[in-house]
Amino acid sequence: MSIETSTASPRPHELRPVPGDGGLPVIGYTRQFVNGELTTSRERYDRYGPVSWLRAFGIKIVTAQCPDACAEVLQNRSHAYASGPGWSFLIGPFFHRGLMLLDSDEHHAHRRIMQQAFTAERLAGYLQPMNDTASDALARWQVGDRFSVYPAVKQLTLDVATRTFMGADLGDEADALSKAFVDCVRAGTAAVRFPVPGLRWSRGLVGREVLEEYLRPRVAQARRGTGRDLLTALCHARGEDGEQFTDEDVVNHMIFLLMAAHDTATITVTTMAYYLAKHPEWQERCRAESLALGTDQVGFDELDRLEALDLVMKETMRLITPVPGLIRKTVRETELMGYRIPKHVRQRQSVRRPSPQRALAGPGPIRPRTLRAGPARGQGASQRLDALRLRRPQVHRTPLRRHGGQGVDAPDAAAVPVEHSRWVHHARRLELAPPAPRRPAGDARTAVTRSP
Repeated sequence: MSIETSTASPRPHELRPVPGDGGLPVIGYTRQFVNGELTTSRERYDRYGPVSWLRAFGIKIVTAQCPDACAEVLQNRSHAYASGPGWSFLIGPFFHRGLMLLDSDEHHAHRRIMQQAFTAERLAGYLQPMNDTASDALARWQVGDRFSVYPAVKQLTLDVATRTFMGADLGDEADALSKAFVDCVRAGTAAVRFPVPGLRWSRGLVGREVLEEYLRPRVAQARRGTGRDLLTALCHARGEDGEQFTDEDVVNHMIFLLMAAHDTATITVTTMAYYLAKHPEWQERCRAESLALGTDQVGFDELDRLEALDLVMKETMRLITPVPGLIRKTVRETELMGYRIPKHVRQRQSVRRPSPQRALAGPGPIRPRTLRAGPARGQGASQRLDALRLRRPQVHRTPLRRHGGQGVDAPDAAAVPVEHSRWVHHARRLELAPPAPRRPAGDARTAVTRSP
């Protein structure tokens, strides 16, 4: 029996209509979409199953909430789903022609050129400015009665990204560029999706202009330069046939990469601090592993020695996914798990642990011991994603502990730590307290402090 025969799509008359509802008049489920409830709740799964439709931002959106449905859309073997038209509705004006917003041959062509900026030699060159920036920032982190982790990490990752990507400190422009990044990210979830002065969409458009004006003159300089920063690498990168990015391509990719690296790294590192505070035994294990390197600046060849920190990061991303959902748009009528999906419909995949048996009920306990080393090349996409690494060995040098006896319940961690969400993760209010006296062995009290 051939695989083609066993996996044949149902005939059109056998397909079921997608169940769902439009929600409230006019606004539909826009509020739930923006504040993260559609990601963290399993109510729709229980009510409609793994595939359903809803209305948000004035359009119909089909949602996929189980691994099989998500895999079918993301693997896109039917070539029925496009990434660019899907994401463009949310973030297109602010991250125009970023790699994630390109499709098919154009996406592959841009990716092949961009890969030249991420060779092993290039990555090793990026590490030194990352180390220098992190050391400078951490030297300014003062332990006192209160220390807010999220804003400090946010500034740190922005500084690391700009110095690594552009080879320069932002100087007096730092605040303006930081605001521009934040405005662009938040604009994607604006309820009013046309420019009204003072509202999110309008602020995002202004933020995009600020970033473009900052980058364009620096592209010309990078074309003439020989620096080891990402901007220079993109300017000099060549494809197999000698093709290269235009100046506009470089600006578009830089803005998208700066946003992606800065925002997701902030969420991941801050959430790691939260879980390390809740699980001091892993905090101590990570600290001991980092101190065993015998240096304040980790070398490229030493990254693989930070196994515990790698495990904690993977488990953190399993519990709180930095990007909880992905958007596609159908370019032709197709079938998804026996349901008929019309052409020109936007489709959202929930990738925040989209399993009805586990994920949608809450995050559960942290269990880094269940993770293993990264998979070999050629294994499944979900396994390869687990192998992603972002290490900050110095971030948790100061012990984290409770402050004022305030505790944090594990279920609270289910909130989505994204800029636009009102379901703000407790890690965004995490604060470091002064080191506590050593407690007797066996005292399992956790280490976290919360602002009022």
